[in-house]
Amino acid sequence: MSIEKKLSSTTSILFRRPKVVGIIVFLLLTAIILFVANQRYRLVMEDKRLEMSRILSTVKQNVDQSLKNSYTAALTLGLTINGNGVPKNFDTVASQLLNSNRTLSSVQLVPNGIIKYIYPLKGNEPALNMDVFRHSKSISIEAQKAVESRKMYFAGPIALQQGGMGIVGRMPLFFDNKFWGFSAVVIKLDVFLKQAGVHEQMNNRFQFQLSKVNPVSGKEEFFLPIHPGFSKSAYETIDFPDGDWKLYVMVATAYKPYLKIIFPAIFSVLLAALTGFLVYLVFKKPAELQLLVHHQASRLIENEVKFKTIFDQAAIGIMEIDSNTGTFLRINSKLCKILGYTEEELRQTTFQALTHPDDLKEDLRYFQQMRAGLIREFELLKRYYRKDGQVVWVNLMITPLWKAGAEPTTHITVVEDVTGRIEAEQIAEEYQHRLESLINTIDGIVWEADPVTFDFNFISKKSEDILGYTAEEWLSSPTFWADHVHPEDRDWAVKYCITCTRKMEQHDFEYRMIAKGGDVVWLRDIVNVIVEEGKAVLLRGIMIDITKNKQAERDLNHSFDLVNEQNKRLLNFSYIVSHNLRSHSSNIQSIASLIETTDAEEERTEMIQLLKKVSDALNETLLNLNEVVNIQTNINIIVEPLNLKRYIDKTLNILHDQIVLKQVTVINKVTEDIVVNYNPAYLESILLNFIFNAIRYSHDDRLPVIELSCRHEDRLVLQISDNGIGLNLEKHGDELFGMYKTFNGNPDSRGVGLFISKNQIDAMGGRVTVESEVGVGTTFKIYFR
Repeated sequence: MSIEKKLSSTTSILFRRPKVVGIIVFLLLTAIILFVANQRYRLVMEDKRLEMSRILSTVKQNVDQSLKNSYTAALTLGLTINGNGVPKNFDTVASQLLNSNRTLSSVQLVPNGIIKYIYPLKGNEPALNMDVFRHSKSISIEAQKAVESRKMYFAGPIALQQGGMGIVGRMPLFFDNKFWGFSAVVIKLDVFLKQAGVHEQMNNRFQFQLSKVNPVSGKEEFFLPIHPGFSKSAYETIDFPDGDWKLYVMVATAYKPYLKIIFPAIFSVLLAALTGFLVYLVFKKPAELQLLVHHQASRLIENEVKFKTIFDQAAIGIMEIDSNTGTFLRINSKLCKILGYTEEELRQTTFQALTHPDDLKEDLRYFQQMRAGLIREFELLKRYYRKDGQVVWVNLMITPLWKAGAEPTTHITVVEDVTGRIEAEQIAEEYQHRLESLINTIDGIVWEADPVTFDFNFISKKSEDILGYTAEEWLSSPTFWADHVHPEDRDWAVKYCITCTRKMEQHDFEYRMIAKGGDVVWLRDIVNVIVEEGKAVLLRGIMIDITKNKQAERDLNHSFDLVNEQNKRLLNFSYIVSHNLRSHSSNIQSIASLIETTDAEEERTEMIQLLKKVSDALNETLLNLNEVVNIQTNINIIVEPLNLKRYIDKTLNILHDQIVLKQVTVINKVTEDIVVNYNPAYLESILLNFIFNAIRYSHDDRLPVIELSCRHEDRLVLQISDNGIGLNLEKHGDELFGMYKTFNGNPDSRGVGLFISKNQIDAMGGRVTVESEVGVGTTFKIYFR
């Protein structure tokens, strides 16, 4: 019989037309490649869209922040208008607003729609006295929109009277529900775009465009250079209702995403062509391949003889089973010994009858999968019944003897008796389970470690409950324990363990560890050193979580310190209240008696004026006492990270006039990187009081010099030094921070500022010290918590 007759009809057709097969393979692979390339192109374009959305989100956040700052500035400017509709301190407030918000180019007050106040005036004169309701129709419509909505509206971009393009934010102001005018801010368009981050985000892949519908023509106007391919480009947009703007971000024409696809696609098509050619070569030589198959079949026949010998003499059980009936066809002597049956007895039964009922379902499931061609072989741990009724554990390895896709015939089963191993494993598993259950019930982390390297070889599951680390994470690094001890405790804790281990002493100590979530956990570690033949061979211990105990101890100490401090403050405050209020009440009582006894109208009038002064002083005293009470009783002080240098610069700006008037030289050595956790209002008040006092009490014979610097002692310290008149600490040191204590005869001094600043520093958990010499100068040191 020729080779061609032995081949199936389908195989023969394929072998006769190798070129057709090669072309079909090439076309099929090409179709797959084109489909993958198309999906890749879609993913690239989707990535571009997501990147544009992210860029727009960043720009929107910047624009929203800029508009919020402008709203705050306009609102602050509006607060300068008094009850008569007249601005007070316009230039001072406007100057501070421009200094604090570099985005703004100028600010305006526009009573009745006419620009009457501009800061800075220089360069903005053309806009003065401009009537926004009459200047142009578009400006009038946008101004009217702000009045009707009663909220701030950003007009423009428009051509400004003073030159350039800009955006004007107008906040309508109403007094007694009557329109007064606008509080307005002006932002140059290029500054607005820079603040929004548009210029930073632009690159050779993306372009931006800003547009707005003209309120007169109703057409969309664009304010950035028109992108040549704008109408055809893929773009994303976002709206800003506060100015009715629309911002576009689009893919630049220079960016060609298909370039990322075309070269891999070309390479893949070439590879498909090569694959088709190789298939052609394979199908071109069917006779050679079929001869090779027959050669292998001959070798299998030779190996069958060897298999029979191995089958009969193997040290493990082997059987051949009819795959359709489950009956035994061939059985070796080792299997008979494992099951306790003779070969004839086994031939009269089936493997299903010998299988333990609890294992039969899984055995049949695997067997059906093998019959269906889903798997070619399988291995299974199962139980058989011996002839004497005992259960024997075996490990089965089953291999079919039919070709893939053919009807099932017989299969070979290799049987290994593993009863002894399974029984030993069950005993060990049961013991391990009991031990782990016992360890895991202990309210602490049980551990074992090497006494030399401190490499842990066992850690209980409680480590995950207490510290968040699984046992696998803990055991993954030989230095895990030392690496996660709190940095402040690491050196002494490791040194202490090494010392105790060398002395072979049991030790019990407390330290902190960093939990997985970043929390600090206090642990009490009770360590037992296992000694054999005079040498430490193992460390075994238990870590107990004492965090709550430590917290309770800290809270108790803090409460005790707080009560003592509050008692001291209460005694001091009660003295101040009794002394100052009694002084004022005595004065009022004396003046009232004089009014009753005098008959002269002129003296009575003089006494009434004096009584008014005393009552004003009493009112001032009550206000000061109320502020002190608020500081001392406020237990929910808002604390946030504050840049110390920026707050110092802000204070110097507030005191700018006094600094210029007295020709003060300020040396600020505080760097930009120093941040303190403090209440913003307290920090402003403290800096203002100390720096203002340094200016106020300057020496008449020399120009004032004030130096500010920071350094770290046990905590961060701000030092404020001056070359002023100084004071006698031996005489006045105990009363320096007392209420209503003055020492220099200055008629403007009230003795309240240092007292309030001292209370604010104490309330933040800090302290203040002073060094001073009469005629030389004074140095205050403020210690932050």
